[in-house]
Amino acid sequence: MANNLTFNPTQLPAFARNRNKESSLSKALAGGSGGNGGFPHRISIKGGVFRLIAEGKEIAALDERYIDVVIVNADPKIQRQFYPAKYDENVVSAPACWSSDGNKPDADVREAPATSCADCPNNIAGSGNGDSKACRFQKRLALVLASDVSGNVMQLVVPGRSLFGKEDGGNFPLQAYGHWLKAQNIVPNEVVTRIRFDTKEASPKLFFKTASWLTDEEFAVVEAKGKTEAAQAAVLLNAKAPSAPVAVPKLAAPVEEAEEEEAPKQKPKAKAKPKVEEPEDTEEPVVRKTAEAPSIPVNKGMASIVAAWDTDD
Repeated sequence: MANNLTFNPTQLPAFARNRNKESSLSKALAGGSGGNGGFPHRISIKGGVFRLIAEGKEIAALDERYIDVVIVNADPKIQRQFYPAKYDENVVSAPACWSSDGNKPDADVREAPATSCADCPNNIAGSGNGDSKACRFQKRLALVLASDVSGNVMQLVVPGRSLFGKEDGGNFPLQAYGHWLKAQNIVPNEVVTRIRFDTKEASPKLFFKTASWLTDEEFAVVEAKGKTEAAQAAVLLNAKAPSAPVAVPKLAAPVEEAEEEEAPKQKPKAKAKPKVEEPEDTEEPVVRKTAEAPSIPVNKGMASIVAAWDTDD
């Protein structure tokens, strides 16, 4: 697979030239208005680091400030979650309210603050920290690693601050990235997407950028992945992952960057305030303690991570 950032949207491969113009995945990525802990394979961005999670345990924390993936599915709606308590990274707690469509609380919310999100007091600027809203936006993506398109479908929860905004030096927030792809007549599952951290921000914020076209063979695999039960479950707010054997993904060696970037500064712990703090990587509505990660050294070349991921025993 081509792993460089020289991407020409006009050089369409055969599969892109022969497809229909409309794509539900394109609409899902660009669309939307207004605990992922249950899914077996996830990409977490806790602490401004890409972390590979399998069955609730951290398998690896990547040194690189980016990760190359292929988007195989996306929820067409922008979801919401509200946490009334101060964020504690050692405790995974259930949200008090959540919405799968961003318009109204889900039916299984026990005590919703309002019947619609638009009328909710937690949807008012200033109800959260500073001028923010206490109820947070998020969007779930189903991905495969670009270095192993035939591997496990993985879930990424994109926080609200990574959803909206404008392009910055060829890097896009997710919704703007979806609109750009549509304008170029590119379907998200036809290309490798590079997700990187905005190093200007102290808290994790993601940017999205097109890296390369897939080959015809890779696209055939990715297209089938997007139709699997796992890809459908990964984008649900209350995802119930299918039972399936755990495969071993192959992580490619990192690509040389044009310039070296500094790791984002860690956000200092603030004194307890009555304001609501949003967890960086929230879980589904299940209260439990976070599982302790196995002691696995970070691998700069990422090649040895494969052995650590193997859970077929």
